[in-house]
Amino acid sequence: MPGPRTSKAVASPASPRLLSGGNPQIPKGEGDAPVQAWIAAAPEWKRAAAARLDALVEQAVPGVRKAVKWNSPLYAAPGQEGWFLSLHCFTRYIKVAFLTGAHLEPVPPEASKHPQTRYLHVFEEAPLDEAQFLDWVRQAAAIPGERM
Repeated sequence: MPGPRTSKAVASPASPRLLSGGNPQIPKGEGDAPVQAWIAAAPEWKRAAAARLDALVEQAVPGVRKAVKWNSPLYAAPGQEGWFLSLHCFTRYIKVAFLTGAHLEPVPPEASKHPQTRYLHVFEEAPLDEAQFLDWVRQAAAIPGERM
């Protein structure tokens, strides 16, 4: 007669659904864990690119505060309530939103409908200028962010 079962089979969690353009649908949450879940669910080359962007933000802003809201990672400077940066996957690129980007020097290249926001589009085939990105992140973190 077999003895009692000592272990339970654990169902693996379902992979996050990818929304239009390939952006991962991740439950909102505060902290690094939801951001890492978003990165892990990012499709194809965007996973490694998002992980690199996240590492660069951490390098530029030690103690950066993170969250996922509206299926996008958000970043805030320590001690600030407002967010200075977000990420979002699209079919061909990752959109990095500098939420107060109009105040950065030089201003990031892509305009927004919101007059304060500027974007950087990260493409698979185009190398990221990491020095410029780090400079923008440091500048953005020093400006009071957007409350959301």
